[in-house]
Amino acid sequence: MSDEWKAPEKADSSDDKSWKLLEKTLLASVQEQRRSRRWGIFFKLLTFVYLLGMLVLFSPLVDMEKTATRGPNYTALIEVRGVIADKESASADNIVSSLRTAFEDPKVKGVILRINSPGGSPVQSGYVYDEIRRLRALHPQIKLYAVISDLGASGAYYIASAADQIYADKASLVGSIGVTAAGYGFVGTMEKLGVERRTYTSGEHKAFLDPFQPQKADETQFWQSVLDTTHRQFIASVKQGRGDRLKDKDHPELFSGLVWSGEQALPLGLIDGLGSASSVARDVIGEKELVDFTVQESPFDRFSKKLGASVAEKLALYMGFQGPTLR
Repeated sequence: MSDEWKAPEKADSSDDKSWKLLEKTLLASVQEQRRSRRWGIFFKLLTFVYLLGMLVLFSPLVDMEKTATRGPNYTALIEVRGVIADKESASADNIVSSLRTAFEDPKVKGVILRINSPGGSPVQSGYVYDEIRRLRALHPQIKLYAVISDLGASGAYYIASAADQIYADKASLVGSIGVTAAGYGFVGTMEKLGVERRTYTSGEHKAFLDPFQPQKADETQFWQSVLDTTHRQFIASVKQGRGDRLKDKDHPELFSGLVWSGEQALPLGLIDGLGSASSVARDVIGEKELVDFTVQESPFDRFSKKLGASVAEKLALYMGFQGPTLR
């Protein structure tokens, strides 16, 4: 009888040890998971604090530093960089906002538009042109100077022509007074692939810019008339802005879309002199201190743009149709 009772005792002892081992293993696993979560939370907080510190470092503190170093009087600097288009850094809203702030500052003795742009939207350029002329009339004591660095072409020159004077480097590219609209035609490709295009519209010419349909002579002629009208508006604005400083308003190639170096543009009257932003501030305005009034994007916006949020929109434009552009 004693042997029969010993076997269950051994089995119970073995089961106890197994459960204890399993319990220890589970507890160790839970503790490890808790430690991992704590470290995960710690590193997330550390990353958040780092990003917050970077935002503080590169936005408000920089502005405070600029404000602290300003003298009694200074020259306002506004950058026009990149394509002139809505929602870009060189949009009309950004440029106009910067201009208004600069002209309303009592310490500003002159304003410089430093331009490095290939042009862009005729609408956006026209908005800025009109606002420059309005502000100049409202504040006649403050002169506005356009200074072209590498490139001041098309819509960028449209804006510059509203200034009191235009300066550029001898090697700057200036002019390109013309209008372009570009797209692609995929009709032949679709025929080769055996793909049929089906478009349903209300209006005879509603789809006249469809790149998957053949062009029609009357629609092409109409679209050309739209571009010609925009070109005439561009020319009229440049003549109004530059006035008699244009040496030969009837020059056959002046408004043909050609681009000139700064050295070539000077005798044509497209610019008034050779110089940089710093030299104009020092020698023309008489206030060498430059204070940047350009509207700055928030760090978050800059980061978002780098992620390529607008890639799909850009791709659609270049694969299909681009509207009129001053280039």
